[in-house]
Amino acid sequence: FITAVSNTPKRGGKWRRRRRKVPALIQDRQKKLRYPPELAKLLKRAVEIVLKGEGIPPRAEISIVFVDDDQIRTYNAQYRGVDSPTDVLSFPQFEPGEDYKTERGDYLLGDIMISLERAAIQAGEFGHSLSRELVYLVVHGLYHLLGYGHDSPAQQKEMRAREKWVLAYLGLGEEM
Repeated sequence: FITAVSNTPKRGGKWRRRRRKVPALIQDRQKKLRYPPELAKLLKRAVEIVLKGEGIPPRAEISIVFVDDDQIRTYNAQYRGVDSPTDVLSFPQFEPGEDYKTERGDYLLGDIMISLERAAIQAGEFGHSLSRELVYLVVHGLYHLLGYGHDSPAQQKEMRAREKWVLAYLGLGEEM
């Protein structure tokens, strides 16, 4: 669960901070690379910031799955028709324009699949840490789950601005 913080009124009219849980699951389904254990907290914080910024209640559910290049290549070929590895794939649980709120009031957003191998290569190419690259890929994948894309220059500009804002908010900026 991701811990989200909100302000709630307390007796006497003063405000206090209340912690809420945001369901999220991080799974490592590959054996080639290890990711830093402290990274989970940072990834969850990034998800929290994106959801809060988009007005999504903390009941939203997502999963983040780390795979290797061979695994993501299989999914990329099956779902996108591209027979090569990629860095991140997003699998939304709803179609664009559909309401992703369940009858119970939960928000099932979907799954984000990240190739840890590809992320490590890109981190090296861009000259920043694996942690920074993984946070970026989670944020990027989450915006895709929320319906953002980069099919046109205008869409790409909007999505990139949101990603940059989240990374800057986390103190990651362009480098970490």
